[in-house]
Amino acid sequence: MTPLIDVIFLLLLFFMLSSTFSKYGEIELSNAVGGGAASDATSERLFVQLGPERLVLNGQAVTLNDLETQLETGQVLVSLDPDTTAQRVIDLLVRLRGRDGLSVLVLE
Repeated sequence: MTPLIDVIFLLLLFFMLSSTFSKYGEIELSNAVGGGAASDATSERLFVQLGPERLVLNGQAVTLNDLETQLETGQVLVSLDPDTTAQRVIDLLVRLRGRDGLSVLVLE
């Protein structure tokens, strides 16, 4: 009986340590729409450079809070530094999502 309890304890310990209890969130990266017609309205294009410690909007350093207030409409092109973390990208995208008239494109 004792070896059976040991085996059950080891199995329980294995499954507890190998499982994950955190729930992963997901964010949609592309809002591609079909169609080949060009739009007549020209939208303002803004260029954002994102790094682990820097955030630059059209050549001027800004913070996430300032960026959120400066961007209202247009197309935002986001360029990533090679050492930018995924969390930093998600933080930026969460701040910019859900705004009418604002489209975000992450460049490779």
